[in-house]
Amino acid sequence: MSSSRLHLVRHGEVHNPGRVLYGRLPGYRLSDEGRRMTWAAAEYVRSLDRPVRSLICSPLQRTQESAEPFAEIFGLAPVLDERVIEPANVFEGTRMRRSLMNPRNWWHLRRPSVPSWGEPYTSIAERMLQAMNSAWGDGSAEGDIVIVSHQAPIWITHLRVAGLPLRHDPRTRRCALSSVTSFERVGDVWREVEYAEPAAAGIDLGAV
Repeated sequence: MSSSRLHLVRHGEVHNPGRVLYGRLPGYRLSDEGRRMTWAAAEYVRSLDRPVRSLICSPLQRTQESAEPFAEIFGLAPVLDERVIEPANVFEGTRMRRSLMNPRNWWHLRRPSVPSWGEPYTSIAERMLQAMNSAWGDGSAEGDIVIVSHQAPIWITHLRVAGLPLRHDPRTRRCALSSVTSFERVGDVWREVEYAEPAAAGIDLGAV
């Protein structure tokens, strides 16, 4: 089977007993359940019975750990790419509900379409597509591509590829832990072809 798909895989459940928005903060590893979830995602991709030629991940700890099962199953060394990292967020290190109750933080919510609390959605979409295009190359190489990333970048990519507005309510994102969102590229145009949730839901806390 010729190479024709790129899979955006979200990391597994994170050990986050403080229930904070961890964003790009260091030291946030996968929980035991998260490690099980990442194996479920990797086994799902293997079940597609497609060759995988490239494994890329965000440089954060939770995505590197989530890439490990893919590396073992497909015999690949993961390549770190800053372009698929979690977006920066002014609420990093805080508990979101408590932060929203503080009037001093309301200024950061003034323009949700940007969003004003972090990296613009347009910036996220541009860097994600750049990373996808770089990984794909000219499309002549054999094998699929796996990129392990985060909820916001994957969902923003979904919206951009679908031609939908990037403004959205973060609570409505269809991007579960260890989910797999698959794309094909025809010429220079990406299109989404499949979405799967091979792992149990887990505890989804701390996403930006």
